[in-house]
Amino acid sequence: MKWLMAVLASVSLCVSTAQAADFVEGQHYQALPFAVKTRDPAVVEVVELFWYGCPHCFRLEPAVDSWKAAMPAGVSFEQVPAVLGRSWEPHARAFWTAKALGVQDQVHQPIFNAIHLERERLVREDDVRELFARYGVDESAFNAQWRSFGVESRLKQTESRINAYGITGVPAFIVNGKYRVTETTAGGQAALFDVINYLIQQEQAQM
Repeated sequence: MKWLMAVLASVSLCVSTAQAADFVEGQHYQALPFAVKTRDPAVVEVVELFWYGCPHCFRLEPAVDSWKAAMPAGVSFEQVPAVLGRSWEPHARAFWTAKALGVQDQVHQPIFNAIHLERERLVREDDVRELFARYGVDESAFNAQWRSFGVESRLKQTESRINAYGITGVPAFIVNGKYRVTETTAGGQAALFDVINYLIQQEQAQM
């Protein structure tokens, strides 16, 4: 039995190695022209650029949650709302407002659900305020943050990051400020996180 387990483990390792060897820069992932500084050089940073109005992002969210639950040690993960169109800005503002109010975990999935399951656009401030109220956010607290200096600063910082990452569509993942991965480049959702994990291993090996 031990012999069989050793053989199976060896085969599994060979398959994983073969798959990793098949990941090619410029095909399965793209190197950024210039590395973008990460928040903590001691860990590998993975950033997901998304938009609440994006159906692909909505469908990918369960897979993102599953990957986060099994995320390798020494890795940080951050979701960042991209603004690539006028209608995207209210959704990014809602994200950063939720962060400022400390209710991101409570309203993140409900925002997705409201847009994609309940067909609410959530582009008007009143509509976002109403959704937040369902999860216990006081109106005055919401109003204090919606156009606050902190939220405005986050939006400007996000714009700078989007430009640095060279993002033209979502969902997109940036690994350690160096590599951009999408479902398209990876070859589908099933391979997406394999490519991300491969790049994480590459970066950790250099630390």
